[in-house]
Amino acid sequence: MILILDPNTQMHSAEYRQLLDHLAGLQGVQVRVHSERGVEQTLTEIYLIGNTKALEIEDMQSLPCVERVVRVSQEYRILGRHKDDSRPAHFEYNGVRFGQDTLNVFAGLCAVDNAEHVEIMLRALRDNGQVCTRMGAYKPRTSPYAFQGHGKNCLPYVFELAGKYGIKVIAMEITHESHLNEIREVLHQTGNPTGVMLQIGTRNTQNFELLKIVGRQQEFPVLLKRGFGITLDESLNAAEYLASEGNRNVVFGLRGMKTNMGDPHRNMVDFAHVPVVKRLTRMPVCVDPSHSVGTRAASPDGIMDVMHVTAQGVLAGANMVLVDFHPLPPQALVDGPQALLLKELPHFLEDVKIAREAYLKRAELVQKYK
Repeated sequence: MILILDPNTQMHSAEYRQLLDHLAGLQGVQVRVHSERGVEQTLTEIYLIGNTKALEIEDMQSLPCVERVVRVSQEYRILGRHKDDSRPAHFEYNGVRFGQDTLNVFAGLCAVDNAEHVEIMLRALRDNGQVCTRMGAYKPRTSPYAFQGHGKNCLPYVFELAGKYGIKVIAMEITHESHLNEIREVLHQTGNPTGVMLQIGTRNTQNFELLKIVGRQQEFPVLLKRGFGITLDESLNAAEYLASEGNRNVVFGLRGMKTNMGDPHRNMVDFAHVPVVKRLTRMPVCVDPSHSVGTRAASPDGIMDVMHVTAQGVLAGANMVLVDFHPLPPQALVDGPQALLLKELPHFLEDVKIAREAYLKRAELVQKYK
């Protein structure tokens, strides 16, 4: 059960203390408080964990400071979409809105190689009206001898160039607690010219200690990718780890499933799960066509597979697209064969726009015949 308190409830007030005293007397029920401080108000939710079936909604609604009560109807207590749950399915970060009703494209370098390529990429994004990108500084690789990313050394010029070209959010994978601290330090040193969305990659989806650490900070939102060869339920529970520690600004990423059934693509495209995740949770959903397809192959109609599957995800209601571009793919240090060319960026963005418009028309059609 979730108690949503009146906006700007003061935690030192007598009414709030009276509420906590009452909740402390409930047998078999644990109490967890989560507060989110916005620009204009602070929102507080209290999660009652345990045997709450006997608690009447009307009784809980009458308690001091309580605005409304939501009975948990899904396993995902915090991020789940529960019955009669009117909590928002969006969040804002650094001036960009991320929600189940929006679409943001994160085109960029899978791995940062040098400042020149970063600047070329960011300039192209600005010239095409984009404010988000992906830039990989830390790269977990299958082989210990493969390029692992420039790490902290590239962060100063990546952040400064992002600020120069008006890029507001950079999706950047981390694999260790130290990476979080390095990103925070370099952002501060460079004057916070941009924002970062931390990315938990497929290999770390069940690295529960990392999830707890990332979840405890609320400075950066998180993109959590579906795990390697695990069920959707297991991956959604990984997202719940983040939220249970305090960070509810989570985007769920679909990046294809590891199986030879997807051959000749790199992975089996799983974008049919976009509406499933939106139905079960309040998280925005991201699709990663580059790592799903893994090539620049095109069908007889001339449309590349990566564009076909992107459109499939957007048509299904995706809210974010994470896609690889590179000024010179043959020189890319990671995943060059799947990277799109900068001259293809306008084509890609227009194709996404067509798919998004089709999705919105389909949603309108549902309302027409409802």
